[in-house]
Order: sequence, then structure tokens, then C-alpha cells
Amino acid sequence: MQPSLSSQPSSTQAADLVRALARQLHRAATSDSLRVSLPVLRRILATHTLRDLSLPQLHQQRAMVRRKHLLRTLAIEAGQPSWEHYSRALSGMTVEQLPHLDVLQATAGYPNLWFSNREQAQTYALSHGGRVLPVGTQAVVLMRG
Repeated sequence: MQPSLSSQPSSTQAADLVRALARQLHRAATSDSLRVSLPVLRRILATHTLRDLSLPQLHQQRAMVRRKHLLRTLAIEAGQPSWEHYSRALSGMTVEQLPHLDVLQATAGYPNLWFSNREQAQTYALSHGGRVLPVGTQAVVLMRG
């Protein structure tokens, strides 16, 4: 169900992968299931894609979430100021240059360790092993094996 990064070498496929992820996140954000929708709605709020709403308010009004909101969220999480900038950057990128989307790989497994920032994650990974992947302002340590 989730897009895979391993078999898609071209730059157009990198942009297609991000669009496919936005489509998937859009479905999740508008889901009636709290377990499915809340993590995505939190990401939207964390990136200030939608403002002046609390998480409960956004959940009640989740039908207002559009695909463009998820594209902007993904752009900001990738360090870009907008989807327009990210889209232009993606045109020259390969899938392998999207390490922040590496968490989509089925091989990542669970549980993964989340940290408030990249520095904390790197400190942990140096001591205990694993691979640090930034996700927005946070970071996750993917354990090997």
C-alpha cells in the first residue's frame, strides 16, 4: 500500500512518489478513524500548513483538508518553504535523494525510536546503533535487523 523507494530510479518518479504519498496522507487525514487521521493532522499543524486551529478543531473539520495541504506539509518537512519550491527541487532529484521519506520502507520495522530533535537522535544512535532520519523538526532512529 505504501510507495516503495527501492525500485524507482528517475527524477519524475521521485516527484510521483511524493505526490503518491500526499494522496495517501490525504486519505488518512480525512479518515473517521482517530488512529489513522490524528498523526497526519498533527503533521499539518506542526508545519503551520493550517493555522488557528487546535487538533480537536481540525479533526472535527478534517473535510477541509485538501491535497495541497499535504503537499505543503511534505515540502516543509523536507526543508523547503513551499510545495512550489519542493516541486522544482524534485525535478532534479532521484528517489535515492529522498532520505526523509525512507521511513516508508517496509523494511524499517517497528518499534522505532522518536526524538524531539536530530541531535538527540544522533546521540542515541552513536551509543546504541541505528540510522537517524530527520522528520520535520523531529527525528527517528531506525534500528537495524
